[in-house]
Amino acid sequence: MRVVRRRRGVRKHCAPQRAALENFKMSDDPRKLLREMFDAAVGAASPARCVPAHLPVPPKGRTIVVGAGKAAAAMAAAVEEHYKGVVEGLIVTRYEHGALTKHIEVVEASHPVPDAAGREAAARVLAKVQGLTSNDLVLALISGGGSALLALPAPGVSLEEKQIVNKALLKSGATISEMNCVRKHLSAIKGGRLARAAAPARVVALMISDVPGDDLSVIASGPTVPDATTREEALAVIAKYKIDAPAAVLAHLNSPDCETPKPGDPIFSKVENILIATPQGSLDAAAAVARKAGFTPCILGDLEGESRDVALVHAGIAKQMALHGQPFEPPCAIISGGETTVTVRGNGKGGRDAEFLLGLTLALEGFGGVSAIACDTDGIDGSEDNAGAIMTADSFARAQKLGVDLKALFADNDAYTAFEKLGDLVVTGPTRTNVNDFRVILVPKRA
Repeated sequence: MRVVRRRRGVRKHCAPQRAALENFKMSDDPRKLLREMFDAAVGAASPARCVPAHLPVPPKGRTIVVGAGKAAAAMAAAVEEHYKGVVEGLIVTRYEHGALTKHIEVVEASHPVPDAAGREAAARVLAKVQGLTSNDLVLALISGGGSALLALPAPGVSLEEKQIVNKALLKSGATISEMNCVRKHLSAIKGGRLARAAAPARVVALMISDVPGDDLSVIASGPTVPDATTREEALAVIAKYKIDAPAAVLAHLNSPDCETPKPGDPIFSKVENILIATPQGSLDAAAAVARKAGFTPCILGDLEGESRDVALVHAGIAKQMALHGQPFEPPCAIISGGETTVTVRGNGKGGRDAEFLLGLTLALEGFGGVSAIACDTDGIDGSEDNAGAIMTADSFARAQKLGVDLKALFADNDAYTAFEKLGDLVVTGPTRTNVNDFRVILVPKRA
């Protein structure tokens, strides 16, 4: 392995970069455009917009509505407004993400670390789909966050033991796919087990994707989707990130009984999983806003990786555009989504979007009049009260003037405090949808 060591000290732009800086023109109101793009991305995934067109025809028997996720309550409200038949059921969503419904009960529980409310709601969801007939329909409303909200531990594993593993995974830097592989094998309802419990009823799952690549089995850990991962892979994730898992968890994962239903299992013959909103759809909606404002959109797609590493890559692309007009001539809007990770080493506050944006701020240091936004489309960045933050061309200079040590805060994983001091947090409250991270970098036209 090649190790590259960088000299410490103040980073300076080379002569060509300094010359280029003098030719850039600041956008008149980048904040307004950045927020318009974020709002368009969120709006494209609104359950009120995307649920009605995908509702199935009512069955001869009952329609039981169940589900989980940050968008589940808003999806349930859209079902009640537009479904042509009689519905009953139960969904579970994150605290403060509820919605008013008449026939579908809404229960709120903890995310990202599951709690007793989620465990009890998941048990009730599982019970509601049992004992149905082939004339009945289970309408499952699935969105991001469902993994933690459907917190029904497998037999022999306690909620507390599952919480220990979940907290450790969240801090480890594991990808969403890796975390959900473990979650599925520690669950009595995820990884296709909800569909197995509902047989022989027909199952139609409406899904809002919050995962890179829109892998159905990863969204909310795939309660209605066959699971191709194995318990051996779950154990490998535990080992890879050196998770100090309780003995009961390890014993369960080492037992063949913990294996999930696999592709080809006949229980899935009457299951239909439908993607009704995706991260790409939201990126496209934001790109349309950018294009209308005169910025050429450059969509990088759904990205994974450490937030601070992804920030460095984005900074490099922004500089290449600004200095050389590659791959597009400014004005450009660099747009990306996906789900990055943060390996927590400090004691600060802030989610992966604020961490990304602080890394970008340090990498650019006001370069070229560039501005940016990074927010979680569910309105909550990590466990804080903000959706994310905005970086303006003068963020780095303002921090210096205010005596805010951005580098020290970055080292302490304290991006929330950095942008709070700058007055640049984006606070929306729960959006009641979730297509994951949203990032835009505006590279303005050279004067």
